[in-house]
Amino acid sequence: MGRDVTTVDLDLDDRVATVWLDRPHRLNAVTPELVADLLTVLDRVAADENVGVVVLAGRGRAFCSGHDLKQPPPEQESRRRLEQLQDVTRALRGLPQPVVGAVHGYAIGAGAEFALGCDLVVAADDAVFAFPEVGLGLSVTNGASRLLPLLVGPMRAKEMIMLGEHVDAATAHAIGLVNKVVPVDALSEHAHSLARSLAERPAAALALAKRAVDRGVDGTLDAALELEVSHALITEHTPEVAASKEEFGQR
Repeated sequence: MGRDVTTVDLDLDDRVATVWLDRPHRLNAVTPELVADLLTVLDRVAADENVGVVVLAGRGRAFCSGHDLKQPPPEQESRRRLEQLQDVTRALRGLPQPVVGAVHGYAIGAGAEFALGCDLVVAADDAVFAFPEVGLGLSVTNGASRLLPLLVGPMRAKEMIMLGEHVDAATAHAIGLVNKVVPVDALSEHAHSLARSLAERPAAALALAKRAVDRGVDGTLDAALELEVSHALITEHTPEVAASKEEFGQR
């Protein structure tokens, strides 16, 4: 038997499935276990005809703070690990149900990329988005090179990816990264209200609308995902990353 799902939780309420990233003690930082658990839960949701809409959220003080640096992955698993992480984007985009991201606190690196994989995003007013990979000598790896420019435009996407600066919720809304900003205490209410509104619509029509829009804009997403894997594998062996690993090992 496989390992029990422990880092991702699933709540079902009528036709709305809430998928919770559930490592609050680490700000829902990404580990291989969390990625595997998330894929397991998304597969379960995809197969459930009673689920009309999915809400992706994080428990605790943040949506997802990126990769957990206390658990660096073995180098020999780099390609498999990267492609499994990219499977989250594929799974979110491939779900027949719309996915509403409910983002609060940090959405950093892989966390920001999880938000990009959602169909609609409601952000709390304390949300912070960032893509810090370049500053660490790494490369974006989960579809950001394709999905971010589609939302904010190529020039803004280059700025966000190259500089890695934090983008607050108000700015994220102004540039088209999120659909709506609400007070943090009202985030769950607004995200689930939106989800319930979507769930009341004909499921087949929703699925077709999602597919039509995604196919219209994501024709080269798979090519972008493969290129990101190649770039990530290259950057793992640069002097800057070697120095970062050595520093980490000395902590």
